[in-house]
Amino acid sequence: MIRAVVVALLVGLVSAFGAWNSWQAALKTQVQFNDSYVEVKAGDTALKLCRNWLTSAQLAGSSCRWLSIYLRFHPELSKLHQGVYKVQPRQSVLSVLQLFASGKVAQFSVALKEGETLKQNLQRLAQSPYLNYDLAEQPDLSTLLSWPDDWGTPPELAEAMVFAETYHYTANSKASDLLKRAHQLLLEKLKLAWEQRLTDLPYQTPYQLLIMASIVEKESGHEPEKPLVSSVFVNRLKLKMKLQTDPTVIYGLGDSFNGDITRADLKNPHPYNTYQHFGLPPGPIALPSYSSMLAAARPAASDWLYFVAKGDGTHQFSRTLAEHNAAVQKYIFGKN
Repeated sequence: MIRAVVVALLVGLVSAFGAWNSWQAALKTQVQFNDSYVEVKAGDTALKLCRNWLTSAQLAGSSCRWLSIYLRFHPELSKLHQGVYKVQPRQSVLSVLQLFASGKVAQFSVALKEGETLKQNLQRLAQSPYLNYDLAEQPDLSTLLSWPDDWGTPPELAEAMVFAETYHYTANSKASDLLKRAHQLLLEKLKLAWEQRLTDLPYQTPYQLLIMASIVEKESGHEPEKPLVSSVFVNRLKLKMKLQTDPTVIYGLGDSFNGDITRADLKNPHPYNTYQHFGLPPGPIALPSYSSMLAAARPAASDWLYFVAKGDGTHQFSRTLAEHNAAVQKYIFGKN
């Protein structure tokens, strides 16, 4: 009798040990993913996903049965959160379900870049993965934008009305919501720059400062030079001189610009041609960085009126047209 009991116990222990091993093996079964991201949709359950993996990855048929038993003791893993998750090429069934139950969905990012137009940045948004581009092909963004009442008449154009920064989002976020965030950040940065402005600037509104900042951004990517570039344009405005800056001409030409600015381009009477019109152009020409906003708000004290690119990312500044022409001969045409 005692021997029979001992045998039964041993058999039970062996069976339990075997079941435990099978249980652990099922939970450690590796799922192979063909993509870096997996979406958990409404109605997906742990067992449904397991069966999908069973078919696609040819997992052991008992894996999902053992998982069902495991979930009875860990019901929290049955509560999966919808969303897109970043997964490894191979992960265990248990680790994947733990991820889906955690709600730690994948984070994506997109950069709105300074020096580029709004149109160029919208194209980047349209190509961003898992971002719901809910804007028309040529969107009217006026409904997404706001303008402080004490800043004067709201701008008619949306150019540069978003701040150049890297923005993070989760799958299926709306591009319109991201742009609203970028617009609010633009207002905050512009407000900071406007509050730090010098008192004798030849522009009266934050929008004019933003226009100047966009020109500075396009003219120089060398941070230490930006206040000097700004000073040239401020000096010219004070002296009632035309700004004569190529980037404004190019912006006004739009898609018709072929990469080489010509004499005909400089004579084109479009509103952004600062060779033809005095003062600032009617709007910004690109997204400016905060450093360009500060340069527009606090230009360097100088008597420079001209500058020319030296070919190394910096510029040669001049006081007189004769000095400028000599610099052009040296740095553009290579003549001493």
